[in-house]
Amino acid sequence: MSKNRHKLRPRRRKKEATAAAAPRKRFVDYPRHGKRGVRRWLPSWRQWLGTVLFFVACATGLFAYVYATVDIPDENAAARQEANTYYWSDGSQLASVGEVNRTMVHLSDVPESAQNAVIAAENETFYRDRGVSFKGIVRAFASTAGGEETQGGSTITQQYVKNTYLSQEQTATRKVKELVIALKVDRTKSKQEVLQGYLNTSWFGRGAYGIEAAAQSYYGIPAKKLNPSQSAMLAALLKGAELYDPSVSTGNHERAVERWKWILDREVRTGRMSRAERDTYRTFPEPRKPSMAGGLGGQTGYLVDVANKYIKQRAMLTEQDLAHGGYRIHTTFDKARMQRLKKSVDDVVAQGIDPAERPDSDTDVQVGAASVRPSDGAVLALYGGPDATKHFANNADTSGVPVGSAFKPFVLAAALEGGADADSYYDDAGKLRSGQGPDENHPTLRRALTSGGNATYVRLGKEAGPGQVRDTAVRAGLLKGSMARLDESFPIGSSTPSAVRMAAAYGTFANEGLQSDPYSVTKVVKDGSSVGGFESRAKARRALAKETAEEVTEALRTPEGHAAARTGDQDRMNSAWYVGYTDSLSTAVTMFRTKPDGGPLLPMTAVGGEDSRRGTVFPARIWAGYTGAEARP
Repeated sequence: MSKNRHKLRPRRRKKEATAAAAPRKRFVDYPRHGKRGVRRWLPSWRQWLGTVLFFVACATGLFAYVYATVDIPDENAAARQEANTYYWSDGSQLASVGEVNRTMVHLSDVPESAQNAVIAAENETFYRDRGVSFKGIVRAFASTAGGEETQGGSTITQQYVKNTYLSQEQTATRKVKELVIALKVDRTKSKQEVLQGYLNTSWFGRGAYGIEAAAQSYYGIPAKKLNPSQSAMLAALLKGAELYDPSVSTGNHERAVERWKWILDREVRTGRMSRAERDTYRTFPEPRKPSMAGGLGGQTGYLVDVANKYIKQRAMLTEQDLAHGGYRIHTTFDKARMQRLKKSVDDVVAQGIDPAERPDSDTDVQVGAASVRPSDGAVLALYGGPDATKHFANNADTSGVPVGSAFKPFVLAAALEGGADADSYYDDAGKLRSGQGPDENHPTLRRALTSGGNATYVRLGKEAGPGQVRDTAVRAGLLKGSMARLDESFPIGSSTPSAVRMAAAYGTFANEGLQSDPYSVTKVVKDGSSVGGFESRAKARRALAKETAEEVTEALRTPEGHAAARTGDQDRMNSAWYVGYTDSLSTAVTMFRTKPDGGPLLPMTAVGGEDSRRGTVFPARIWAGYTGAEARP
């Protein structure tokens, strides 16, 4: 027995020695003890589980804290709106715009079809959820990733909370508050109250807040008269009015039609409309064209339109941001020049255009004009049409009117940049030769620029290269999207730039080849702080050699001392242009005919009588009346 105990002692001592040599077990075994290679650095399942539970506990605790500390704010506290104030270049007030276009209505005054369309489009589980739908957020993300039409990720309750209690800023803090307040609102308000509030506060575009204003703006009827098809179109706007207002562009129209179809089909799938009723709505309910607010009559509405376009392009502000109001917008518009330009247009049209005497030729005549300062591109004046509340399309800032022979200076500039000489001519063999031609049938490039010579410039455009001509015009300031196809008519003006862009591009010649993009806003202020950095602008860019710009200017020189180009007798396009400039002012004037509701241009053949040369005399008269008045003391 003792012998056996004696034999066991060494083993016990060895075990005790091994235990004594083993390191103490760590609280967090990472990197993992006793593992080798990659496994040493891979957390165990217990560590993974513990980490997940830790973060879940932290998130739960944080949410509980936020839920306990965030209260429902006073209703409409953050939804108060101000007007936007626009100022002339001298600091005096041009216009005050922005009284909120909204009429509150009870849910009983909104047809059930409109309620169903909005719920189907935005939140089909509205009557079942608790104000927040995490499944909806995941579903919206998955549908968007797959390129499918979607409901919004936020519930109607969340959107109502954002519209009514919070700002529109896209921050994590605002989103958390939105979730918490939505949960509390769902407990304190009925679904009918929430839906009513949402329909009254939502943005539908065209300055319209709420479904009542939207029904009036798009269809000219109160909301209670909306039919299911119209209701689905308005519901489509909730996805983004700037992308789905069908009157804005062809792309918008296509998106609106697809969204409208999807919403009607969605109503069928969710049991809110029968298939038989759905089959009665196969024609898209075209809304009426937009119109300016009553306080933006005359030229004021066109000025505000140009300023707003520039703001949205430069500062990345949306139409909805501007509609929230509170902005102080300082423009480049010169009040005195605006008055002179309008007077000149009115005088020339009154004296030369007579629809009563010549109904077949003088009806539906339109004028557009714009003045730009060549040194920096500031838009100083424009004429957009007779009245912005009656003729919404801004004739000064719209494309679609062929520019005709007024495009030739860009062809000459491209040829000069390629080494041509303005005092050269084409011989009978079609070769460009230096010096004066042998007779008047061989005009120089200089002479052909201002006195017909379409054949000469068709040949010159081909020789200089249509692509090079296009690039020269774009460098000078025309938009690439306004360029026509590079066919035989391209060098003689089949492109359709706006009057603003033509004035700015000719300003490049006046500014010795330095180009500046046109701009109309110098400063935007909100709550005492500047927005968008309008005070700093890009420096003028070298578009043409100084010698090229000077030679074009010299070729365009008139006996009166300014430089100008115009459409002429050889132009057979349905438009008339005159573009002239001095060192300090570049002005483009266009005249054309079109029906009030749009459509193709109408013939200019006998506008103003037989002696008007297809109406081409009128833009020149408007230009002379405007700039001559400016020159007089």
